[in-house]
Amino acid sequence: MIDLNVFTVRVLSNITDFAGYAFFSRFAPPERSCAYELVLVDLDHDPIDPALIEPLADRGYRADRFRGGSYITHHFGPPAHLVTRGNRIYVFGRELERTLWPYFTKRLLTDFAVDRDLVHLKAAAFVQPSGATLLFGRQKGGKTVFLTQACAAGARFVSNTHVLTRGTTVYGVPSAMRIRNGPGFDRLIASGRLEKHLEASEYRLDPETIFGRASVDEATVRNLCIIDYNPDRAPSFDEVGEEEFTAFLDLFACAPGTYGLKDDMLAHLDNDVHRYSAAFLAMKRRMGDLVRGARRFSVNADMLDPAVRERVLARLAEQ
Repeated sequence: MIDLNVFTVRVLSNITDFAGYAFFSRFAPPERSCAYELVLVDLDHDPIDPALIEPLADRGYRADRFRGGSYITHHFGPPAHLVTRGNRIYVFGRELERTLWPYFTKRLLTDFAVDRDLVHLKAAAFVQPSGATLLFGRQKGGKTVFLTQACAAGARFVSNTHVLTRGTTVYGVPSAMRIRNGPGFDRLIASGRLEKHLEASEYRLDPETIFGRASVDEATVRNLCIIDYNPDRAPSFDEVGEEEFTAFLDLFACAPGTYGLKDDMLAHLDNDVHRYSAAFLAMKRRMGDLVRGARRFSVNADMLDPAVRERVLARLAEQ
């Protein structure tokens, strides 16, 4: 029973020590009710003739992609079969840990957001006494270093990758963090307190254990920051206009575009283009409410420099 704060999902596997559980940091007791159920059947462990599965399998874009071994965007693996029955999804294939975090977590968070008038965003987040700061940016732009340095300096962890928002309220999605050797993490890795993650080059960081304080499940958003650390450019902490910031979020944070989930969202709405268009427009309006209701910055700062970190966090904490 994986606790994602906003809902719980039951994940069953025919492999006792299923590797996909390592992506998560919070679990619920088995008697807890769940919003979704995933049944992951590894065909190497229990061979089943694909000819028996195929007549039951889904039809449509995502099911076809799974059959070809392409799960979502750049995530690939062995071919798999999807069988959806309401809020229960069966997956028959191999190495199914490749599907749980890269695809299903993103999809179910987006489905949940659509159904409950929320917005699913790709963002990290932490809380200071003045409110929450959401971090956006490109891959390897420095979000994880920024987040871990803020939490090491006393801020409270909200989320590393996914958040849901309503107005200026943010809901964290707890998960383990995946980190690699580098200036921001070498000391943590060398401490021996981190386990290896699925990939040989990655380590698993449980935020509540490492930072020594409970995560925040819900907070009021104070700041929105685009993090783009580049030591070859001059340091900066600039205010960003509403229209410019929204344009960045459209493709770097809003889940359907960022994660390639537009077809999944359409299928979730019964392939009704009118419902899809209305839901997407409502999502965009809600994202606009978030942008208008918060301070907006673009930040290029070396958070590993204690003096710089102190100045940046003080600026974010200003009333």
